[in-house]
Parts: sequence; structure tokens; C-alpha cells
Amino acid sequence: MNTDRNNKLPALFSPVIAGTMTWGKWGAQFNTKEYLALIEACLENGIDTFDHADIYGNYSTEQEFGKALADHSSLRSSMKIITKCGICMPCDARPAFTTKHYDYSAKHIRSSVEQSLTNFNTDYLDFLLLHRPSPLVDTSVVAEVFDELKQEGKVLHFGVSNFTPSQFEHLNSLTPLSTNQVECNLLKPDAFTDGTFDQARQKGYQPTIWSPLGGGKLFKAEKGERENRIIDAAQPIMEKYGVQLDQLLLIWLCQHPALPVPVLGTTKIQRLKDALEGLQHQLTTQEWFVLYEAYLGEEIP
Repeated sequence: MNTDRNNKLPALFSPVIAGTMTWGKWGAQFNTKEYLALIEACLENGIDTFDHADIYGNYSTEQEFGKALADHSSLRSSMKIITKCGICMPCDARPAFTTKHYDYSAKHIRSSVEQSLTNFNTDYLDFLLLHRPSPLVDTSVVAEVFDELKQEGKVLHFGVSNFTPSQFEHLNSLTPLSTNQVECNLLKPDAFTDGTFDQARQKGYQPTIWSPLGGGKLFKAEKGERENRIIDAAQPIMEKYGVQLDQLLLIWLCQHPALPVPVLGTTKIQRLKDALEGLQHQLTTQEWFVLYEAYLGEEIP
């Protein structure tokens, strides 16, 4: 079995994950040929994991991605598909939803899976995640339908997204979970201290990370005091290793012992390749803390 970059955990994901949220209507508006080109380029460069959610592109991106696979079915066995369910978002494609809400009933989870299987032109999903925690979730119901879907071979692994450690622990006690996809970056490193990464290490899974570059705040022309402080601290480190800021931010994040895996929402293959290249570097402990101190705005205690 392949292992992660530090040979400590079985690697369920590629070193970076290609996030598809902006490939379709919510961004680049790729046609089928463009979807296929980026899929193939990712696979050629060792990026075999693709992150989706049923709502992306107002419920259209999964199907558009699947169209690219329809005439190239051999690609399916070379990739891992993550998708998420549970957010019910009002839009033209879902006229029955008049209020945005979460639904983790067995009926909704199962219907979401069946729709995703159809969209992707596949008979199994590699990963199904609950997109956001709901105050009304009945975890025993979720666990039961997860177990059924696994026994049927329709979903290989399950996980959650944006769950707190206690929410993860409760569901994981009923059915095994493979990841928690959370927001984490140099501008929002809460997962370092709120127990999320501690739990990942304890349970032996790799957290997957959305917004690993901080939502672009460090790349805007107008920056706040914290952003400017980080840029100043980063400059000599970037020069030392010959990397750009986006690469350095990923190096810093992925050096955490929880071995987080970033989901990159770019539609440019070069940026994905740059991310992989950057992760070949490792900061010294002092360099890592220089950047952390720049985030804090003060010396660590």
C-alpha cells in the first residue's frame, strides 16, 4: 500500500487534492473537453483525488465531470472521487428547497448517493462526506445507512466536513470515518489547537483541508496588518528555498504532524504542479515558528 509523505500513515489521498468547486458554473465554466484535459493532466502528475460536493455548480458540476469520463471509462479506476451531501440549497435545479437546510435522513443520503453515482457514470464512490454538521442529525440513522452503502459496494469510505472533534467522535463511535475536511491555513490555524488535528493523530486518519491558502487574503493588493506581517516574515524564507508564497503556505501547513492534505481549488494545472513541487521542501523548526509568530503578532508564550 502507498504511504504518505512521511511514511507514517496509509495514504488514502494523493499529496494534494484537486478541488472541483470552480471548474463548472461557479467559476471556469469548463466544457467537457476542458474537464477531461484537466482530469488527465492531474492524473499524469500524480494527483488522483478529486473533491466534489453535490451542490457545486448548483448541482451541475458532478454531472459535467461525469460527462468527461463517459467516453474514457478507463480513467475511473485511476482516480478517487470524494463527494459530499447533506446541504439542501434552493436553486432552479432544486425547486422543492425553499429554505437552505441540512438533511441527513437515510432517504436523503441514499438518494444523494444514487444521484452522484449516476452523475459520475460510476458504480461506486471512493469517499462520501457529510458536508456540514446539523443540529438535527440522528447519528444512529447515519451509521446505519453508511453501513448499508458500504455493504452494497456503493461507497468505499466515509467521512465528514466541518465537524468539531466531539461531533466527529460521536459519529465515529458508531461507524468508522476516514477523514474530517476542515478549514485550516496560516490565517486560520484553529485546527492546531481546537483538538481537530490531535484527534486525527489519535485516530490515525489524515484531515483534508479546504481553503489551505487562506481564501486569497494574502494575495490581495489591499492587506491588513496581519497579512503584511506574514508577507514580511515569509520573504526571506521564500528566497532561501526558491518558492512562491502559495507554495510556502502549503509547506507550512503540511509540515504539521497530523499530515493534512490540502484541497486546491485552482483550475490551472501549473498551480497544482507547483504545489507538489513545493511540498518537496521542509522548513526548519525555527522557520516554521517565524511564520506562526507572524500570524500571532507576538512571541509564543
